[in-house]
Amino acid sequence: MAGSFFRKKDAAERTLNPGAAAVPQAEEATAGEPDSSGHNDSTDGLISAGKTQLDKKSLDLIFAVEQMIQARAHAESSNYELQDRLNHSNSHIERLGKDLRYLNKVIEDREKDILELEQRLAEKNLKMDQVLEDHRELQDTMSAKADELKSTIDLEQQKYAKLMQKHHEAHVDKHKRIIELEDRISRLETENGHLRQKYETVRQEKAYLSGMISDFTSRMTVPFSAGSAAAERNEEYGDT
Repeated sequence: MAGSFFRKKDAAERTLNPGAAAVPQAEEATAGEPDSSGHNDSTDGLISAGKTQLDKKSLDLIFAVEQMIQARAHAESSNYELQDRLNHSNSHIERLGKDLRYLNKVIEDREKDILELEQRLAEKNLKMDQVLEDHRELQDTMSAKADELKSTIDLEQQKYAKLMQKHHEAHVDKHKRIIELEDRISRLETENGHLRQKYETVRQEKAYLSGMISDFTSRMTVPFSAGSAAAERNEEYGDT
């Protein structure tokens, strides 16, 4: 596009100013096919050589072309920079992709571990529920047995209280009987002592009377003294 423009420009200059046709052919060729390294220098040379003979319209056109060339150079530079950034971004994206795949693998492993832990937790929860259910049943059974034992204990305590009352009454009655028996024994011992004393007195009186009778009989009947004395002694022993 720039080469065709400069060819048209040269033709216009020759028409307006034949003296301007002395521009070197090498510069025209250079301006017609600029490369990426020296097209700005050749363009600046052409512009500076023909500025005096060109009109305002041509100068504006040349300025516009110069701006386009600069914009193209800037665009190419920006393109190279963006390409570098794109390559860098691609490498960074590749690294991020590797990291993402690694993280996905880690997340997958973690999810497997979480699922396994959740399964274990569910099993433990089931076991815990069963244990709690057994505990509630055992607690209900123990509560029923405790109530039954409490009722039995209350009944036994009532029986024990009645037995203790009977025992106390029996103990009181026994104590009274013991006191009565002790009093009776004391009275009987006293009466027995009196009877012994009375018996001893009677025996002594009887022995005394027997002795008197024996003496009297022996005096009265001397021949029968031996037999009478033996009979009296037998009678005395029999009374005793």
